Amino acid sequence: MTETFAPPTRFAVPGRIAVSDRAASVWQTATLTEIRRETPHAATFRLAVPAWEGHLPGQHLMLRLRAADGYLAQRHYSIASAPDGSGHIELTLDHVDGGEVSGWFHTVARPGDEVEVRGPLSGFFAWPGDRPALLVGAGSGVVPLMSMVRHHRARRLTVPLRLLVSVRGPEELIYAREYGAETTPVFTRSAPEGTPVGRLTAAHLAPLLAQRPEGGWEAYVCGSNGFAEHASRLLVEAGQPVDRIRIERFG
Repeated sequence: MTETFAPPTRFAVPGRIAVSDRAASVWQTATLTEIRRETPHAATFRLAVPAWEGHLPGQHLMLRLRAADGYLAQRHYSIASAPDGSGHIELTLDHVDGGEVSGWFHTVARPGDEVEVRGPLSGFFAWPGDRPALLVGAGSGVVPLMSMVRHHRARRLTVPLRLLVSVRGPEELIYAREYGAETTPVFTRSAPEGTPVGRLTAAHLAPLLAQRPEGGWEAYVCGSNGFAEHASRLLVEAGQPVDRIRIERFG
């Protein structure tokens, strides 16, 4: 779910990016083609969607499972892959205890299985690559942000992009093999030797906000309710304009 954060000073709502109502309202059949383990509790699921019209980094979709008896379960999931026109999209899902949909993906799903999707949805959290982006995520909140990082790399964009990703420990760092110089991991409970352990603080943000690129940062924050509020307050206190913070939160 995407929403604005409300500190004592209200956020202005940044301009939205248009979403095609027609594309977003049509359910399409998607075929699972690949499963990649990311962490002990998260995996990436690659789906073939031949009629997919494309998306922007940061957007999400609605996914629907249909049981043999007609029972339906549906959830919103961020798109992890960069837009590439391949007719494939990727979702990275945590295995949520008791989760109907995530549980099916992690314990039942196999390549060749079919699900239904519609989208892309929401232009609020989308990043088309046209402005400097400061990305701040926690846990699986890194998923839509990774779509932005992948897009930045695939298009060889020169606009500045930086990512701060907070996780409990190295074993829970989704996409660990993909990060480069643009990424700073923050480990809250355990860390590699020589790496500090602790919650995201103003000290992590200070170097980035002290050297703002021309035009300033557009900040994207994604994570749990508690993390989203904490990170957003740090950004505001560090001088990031409140009307240039976009938030997607869950839980």
